[in-house]
Amino acid sequence: MILQNQIIIPPPVQALLKRLNKAGFSAYAVGGCVRDSLLGNPPQDWDICTSARPEEIKACFSDRRTILTGERYGTVTVLHEDACYEITTFRTESGYSDNRHPNRVAFLDSLQDDLARRDFTVNAMAADADGHITDCFDGLNDLENGQIRCVGEATERFSEDALRILRALRFSSKLGFSIAPKTSDAIHALKNRLHAVAPERLRKELCGLLCGKAAGTVAREYADVLCVLIPELQRCIGFKQYNHHHIHDVWEHTLRVLEQVPPEEGLRLAALFHDIGKPAAFSMDKQLVGHFYGHAVISAALSETILRRLRYDNATVQQVTFLVREHSFFLPEGNEKRMRKLLAAFEPERLRQLLLLRRADAVGTGTRTEEAADRIMKNALLLLDDVLQKDDCFSLRQLAVNGGDLMALGLPQGPIIGSILRHLLDAVIDGRIQNNRADLLSYAQKINSELEYD
Repeated sequence: MILQNQIIIPPPVQALLKRLNKAGFSAYAVGGCVRDSLLGNPPQDWDICTSARPEEIKACFSDRRTILTGERYGTVTVLHEDACYEITTFRTESGYSDNRHPNRVAFLDSLQDDLARRDFTVNAMAADADGHITDCFDGLNDLENGQIRCVGEATERFSEDALRILRALRFSSKLGFSIAPKTSDAIHALKNRLHAVAPERLRKELCGLLCGKAAGTVAREYADVLCVLIPELQRCIGFKQYNHHHIHDVWEHTLRVLEQVPPEEGLRLAALFHDIGKPAAFSMDKQLVGHFYGHAVISAALSETILRRLRYDNATVQQVTFLVREHSFFLPEGNEKRMRKLLAAFEPERLRQLLLLRRADAVGTGTRTEEAADRIMKNALLLLDDVLQKDDCFSLRQLAVNGGDLMALGLPQGPIIGSILRHLLDAVIDGRIQNNRADLLSYAQKINSELEYD
């Protein structure tokens, strides 16, 4: 990959830059938008830095709506062509007493000095209105070579803002880049500074790391960093399973499962946590074979504790703990009745996610090939789609009768109604009766008489 030293600036951004230039200020697109443009990826947003002070930025765009969104840091948000753009004064920062935020901020006139405070060389490039790149710290070369490297001294950058430790891992995972040796050494040495970072900020970076294309590779090399965030993972590292179904220790198996599921946050978290309870559940029989009875329940409980600690929302907590708790379910290979029973217990989308996790779990053992796991999962998904397409009855709401129908037969109102409805659903799923009103009402009377007899 040969990178150019020029990018295309979108017309709205170019108009903002040129207006600042016309007013006598230097102005550049900066950071991630430049990096992504050079890589051929559409930037999510365009940040602008300038020699203009905040009040001068507002004056320059007096005909636009402006919001002083970060007075201390010199950031003004400008609404332009129905989009918001952050324009920030060149600045330097110092005195990071909380390992996260600067105690002092000073505005500058120099672009190079502003770039010098940034985290990584690939994020410390700027582009003028014509798209010409200013690269003071060899970011282009690092981008070309696929490397994450701190601007200046790595220990200083991470001491200023501990979250940069996790950001480095996120960029490495997302871009598939290696981390430069000195930067890597500083990450390992300063990892405990992450304790000072708010859980919400850690969560966001963790998500980016786990959903990156090189998540497994990064997690292998920086397991010690992940254990700062999630100390419950520590026992998994090197924990041998002593079971012929697994050729890897718990941690390596976990990473292989992580690499096999789609890069969706819920699935990646479930993969990371699905066996986290195995060390606590381990036992060995007389034949020296390892077993992990009840590990899924333990793993689900640990998952909830971890996710709550990292301030995940309730929906994600419920999704992940469900997947972890149920990940060892029996696959319904060609068994339509079994599939209907699963659909009676799980929502279709949850079942699809379980199938994806189950496939990855099988491949991660090291004893099943991807081809074999894909065949089983493909057949299961085809069976799932077939049952859904036929609109087979697998839930109470699909029954041809309801509680009111049963009470019309003279059955007493109360828990017995729900119990009989569930008996009816089981009978339909098992194929013992058809899902039609006459058969169901007749069978309900039979069940009721048996219950009364008991």
